[in-house]
Amino acid sequence: MQKVFPLLIILIIIFSILSPCYDAGEIDWTEDAVDFINKHPVKKLGVDSGLVPFESIDIDSEYKGIAADYISLISEKTGIQFEVVKGFYFLVFFAAVVMAVSFYWIIRLKKEIQKRELIQIELQHLYEQRLHEQSLTVDVVEESLKESERSKSVLLSHLPGLAYRCNYDRDWTMQYVSAGCFNLTGYTPENLINNKDLSYNDLIAPEYRKPLWKEWKRILAKKLPFKYEYKIMTAQGERKWVLEMGQGVYDNEGEVEALEGIVLDISDRKEFEDNLKFISEHDTWTGLYNRRYLENLLAHDAQMQSTDKRVVISINLSRIHSLSLSYGFHYSMEVIKKAANALKKHCTVERQLYYPYENRFVFYIKNYKDINELTEFCEDVISTLESVLSIERIGGGIGIVEIDEDNKDDIQLLLKNLLIASEKAIGLYDKEFGFCFFNTDMEAEIIRKEEIKYELAQIEADENYDGIFMQFQPILDIKSNRISDFEALVRIKSNTQDLLMPLEFIPIAEETKLIIPLGYKIFVQAFKFLNKLKENGYVNINVSINISVVQLVEDNFIKNLFELIDEMQVNPANIILEITESMFAMDYYEINGILGILKKLGIKIALDDFGTGYSSLARERELNVNIVKIDKYFSDKILLDYKESITNDIISMAHKLGHSVIAEGVEHEEQRQYYENCGCDKLQGYLISEPLDINAAIEFLEKQ
Repeated sequence: MQKVFPLLIILIIIFSILSPCYDAGEIDWTEDAVDFINKHPVKKLGVDSGLVPFESIDIDSEYKGIAADYISLISEKTGIQFEVVKGFYFLVFFAAVVMAVSFYWIIRLKKEIQKRELIQIELQHLYEQRLHEQSLTVDVVEESLKESERSKSVLLSHLPGLAYRCNYDRDWTMQYVSAGCFNLTGYTPENLINNKDLSYNDLIAPEYRKPLWKEWKRILAKKLPFKYEYKIMTAQGERKWVLEMGQGVYDNEGEVEALEGIVLDISDRKEFEDNLKFISEHDTWTGLYNRRYLENLLAHDAQMQSTDKRVVISINLSRIHSLSLSYGFHYSMEVIKKAANALKKHCTVERQLYYPYENRFVFYIKNYKDINELTEFCEDVISTLESVLSIERIGGGIGIVEIDEDNKDDIQLLLKNLLIASEKAIGLYDKEFGFCFFNTDMEAEIIRKEEIKYELAQIEADENYDGIFMQFQPILDIKSNRISDFEALVRIKSNTQDLLMPLEFIPIAEETKLIIPLGYKIFVQAFKFLNKLKENGYVNINVSINISVVQLVEDNFIKNLFELIDEMQVNPANIILEITESMFAMDYYEINGILGILKKLGIKIALDDFGTGYSSLARERELNVNIVKIDKYFSDKILLDYKESITNDIISMAHKLGHSVIAEGVEHEEQRQYYENCGCDKLQGYLISEPLDINAAIEFLEKQ
C-alpha cells in the first residue's frame, strides 16, 4: 500500500504538470461547475491515519514531508478553498482530484470539438462562396470578352481609316485589313490581303515610298512606336493625306514577325493646317506674303553662303490713308488690291513681291547686276503705279536698301532703314513718285528727329523746363528810322547742349502736336518781354509771335490767349501774330474767320513769307491781315538784278489793299536803298540787327 501511494501522487503531479495552469478568471467553468463551487465553497481534505498528511515521494522515492504548497497553489489558481480533516483516507482524496482533473479535461475537449466544428462549417461556407465567385468571374470574363469584341468592332467601323497587320516587306503585304479600308482607299480589304489585286505599296504616293521604308527601318531597329504622315492615291485618283501609327511584332529571337497599326485619314486636318499656314504667312487682302514670311526668308538667306547680290525695295503708299478718311476703309483697300495686281507683273523667280505693312509693298530681289538695273526697275514700277493711282491723285515714295555683310543679320534694322528711305523719298521730288537709296545720313536724320521729339516731350512734361529761351530781332521803321517792332524767335537748348533752331523743331512739334504746350510757353516769354519794354518806357513797340495752324484751330485758342493777356496785363494792340501763306491751304474759311475775330479784338495779323507759299494774290483782298512780310527770296533777287524784280509790284499791291509791308532778309545797304525807293514801310534783317537776348534788346533801343 505504501508503494502504491507514492505512485499515485506521482501520476497526479504529472497530470498537473501536463495541464496548463490557468487563473480562475481564465477557466471557462460550466454552469454546473459554477453551481457546485458556489454550494461547496470549502473542500475538505483528509489524511490517512497511518500516514503523515500530504506526504509526497520524489522521483527517487525519497520521503519529502507535507506538500502544503501544492494545496495552496490549487487554491490560488482555481479559487477553491480546502480544509484538512483528520481520518480522511488518501484514496478518497486521490479519487476526488482525479475526478476534478478529468472533469476539467472533458470540458476542454468538448469546447475544442465545438470550435473545430465551427471552423469546418466556416471553411465549407467559404469554399462554397469561392466556387460561386469563380462561377461569376467566368461569366463576367466571358461577357467582358464579348463586350471587348463588340467595342473593337464598333471602334474599327467608326475609325476614319483602317487597321492592319502586314508583312515587313517592300509591298507591305497585308495579312489583315479592317473594313474601313474601302472608305479610305476605295478598295476592299480583299483587294489588298496577300496582294490579291494590288499591294498597299501601290497606294502610297511615289514620292513617299522610299522615305516611308527608311522610317520603318529606323524605327524597327530601335523597337520604337512608328508615326509618319504621307499621301496615298485612292481608287478614284484622289490624293489623301494619311497618318500611319504602328509598331513591330517580334518573335522570341527579336526578329520582326509582322507590323501592326492603323492608317488614319488626316486630309481635313491638313487642309485646316494649310489654311492656318496661309493666313499666318499671307496678307488676306492682297494674297501676298506678309512681313513674317519676309523676315523669316531674309533670316534664312542671311545664313546661306552665296555671292548673289540682294536688295529690298519698299513702295510707300501711305497717302492712301487719305482715301480711307474720304471714302472709307474698303475703298482704300480696293485701291491697294489694284496696285498689288499691277505690281505682280514685275515678279519673277528672283524678284518677289510682299505686303509687310499697311499701304506698303516690298520687292525682294536676288542676283541683280548693278545700281543701273535697280534704277530702271524703280522707274518701271513708278510708271505702273502712276497708271493705277493717277485717278486717285495719290503719290508715294520708293526706298532702296542693298543687303551686305554689315546689315544682313539684323533684319529689324534692315526693314527700319527701308522704311526710312521710302519716307524720305515721298517728299524728295516734285513728282508724284520718287525713289532714293538709303544712306547713313538718313539714319542720322531720323535719330536727330527722335532726339528733338524727346526734347519737346520734356517741355510738355516739365513745367520748370528751362531749355527754352527767346531772342528778339529788331524791325526798323523806314520813315522814323527807329525800331518799331521785334520778332520773337524761340530757341531750345537741349540736354546735349545742342542749340535747336525753329526750322528743325517746329515741323516736328506741329507733327506731334507738341506745338501747343510749346506755343503757350512762347506766349508767356514774349509777354514778359513786352512788360519789360513797358517798364523801360517803350509802350508803343510791338512784339511779333509766330503761330502754327495747329494752335490756331485748337478749341478755345482765342479764349485761352486772352485769359493769358489779362493775367499778364499786356495790351493786345502791341501783339502781332505771324502766320504763313501755306496755313490757308488747310481750311481757308475757318482760318480766315479766326483771324478776323483776333483782328477785331485788337491783335494785328502778319502774313509771313508772302509770295512763296499758297497763291493768295487772287484772294489777298479777303484775307484778315494787317501786315505783309516779303520773303527773303525776293530780297536776294534784288542783288542779282533789281530791274527784273517784281518786289516793287508786290509792295504797291499791298499798299493799295491797305496793308503795311515789312521786307525780310535785308542784309546789304543796296537792298535797303531799293526798299526805301519802293516805299516799303519796314525792314528786318542782319543789316538792322541780329536776334538779341532780352537785355541786349533793351540796350539796343537805348542806343538808337
